[in-house]
Amino acid sequence: MALRIGIDLGGTKTEAIALDGEGRALLRERRPTPRGDFERQLDTVAELVEDFEQRLGASASVGVGIPGSASPSSGLIRNANSTWLIGRDLGGALSERLRRPVRLENDANCLAVSEAVDGAGAGARVVFAVILGTGVGGGIAIDGTAWAGPNAVAGEWGHNPLPWPRPEELPGPDCYCGRRGCIETFLSGPGFADDHAAVAGHRLAPEAIVRSAASGAADAEATLARYRDRLARGLAAVINLLDPEVIVLGGGMSNLPGLLDALPALMAPRVFSDVCTTPLRLARHGDSSGVRGAAWLWGPKEAEAA
Repeated sequence: MALRIGIDLGGTKTEAIALDGEGRALLRERRPTPRGDFERQLDTVAELVEDFEQRLGASASVGVGIPGSASPSSGLIRNANSTWLIGRDLGGALSERLRRPVRLENDANCLAVSEAVDGAGAGARVVFAVILGTGVGGGIAIDGTAWAGPNAVAGEWGHNPLPWPRPEELPGPDCYCGRRGCIETFLSGPGFADDHAAVAGHRLAPEAIVRSAASGAADAEATLARYRDRLARGLAAVINLLDPEVIVLGGGMSNLPGLLDALPALMAPRVFSDVCTTPLRLARHGDSSGVRGAAWLWGPKEAEAA
């Protein structure tokens, strides 16, 4: 049996999944991410892999989805909002701990792979996937394989400036990456809450903003409208550059009410074409899509040999 284990190193949870050769999920488990503790993060991954293999009675290939990416020159992690990973040789440390090769890939690329293989983008050659959550990421899958590019930053949509900014959006909020006005600072969950606090004058969690809008609160409705407009601008810029066959949305913020219905009309005026027919779809595998994509980093025959 070609057993594949995928690990998703999220900011708040570390998730593991075991897939068989046909992509069926055999086991799945989540544990709290040990924030700020690199060694404990290694322990958590090793414990999950060892537990799964013991329960399934077989060894497995291991793929890991991470925020950020490994530098092509040094192998050290960079650009991660899980800042305790930055500057560390995560791939080497995990390979040593697990005594086998381990494949690392950006978590949004893992989402793209998962949805391209057997999800909302199945059958499309080029899939762009967006994670709208604690951070904002983007990933590209071509023919079901992650495309990272020679600099390993392909699809890093969240750390470009918000397109077509309005005067009141400039220079934009500070971002952990050291710049200002990144897409992530507007479209992440924390950015959504910060925007509401700045304009409405009181702070609410994202879920509370949604509830307030549903009850008819004008300030919350305006916050949702700004979010939809900004997301539409960001996705229109992706279409102008990449023109993917499918755009898949994942992460908790992708579930905002009315999002998919509102976006096409908001995007169309920004797309450099007389038509905009790009389908927008929610991730079929929901919040487990990224971890499935991490497992799919190894093909069936590779997994047997790993």
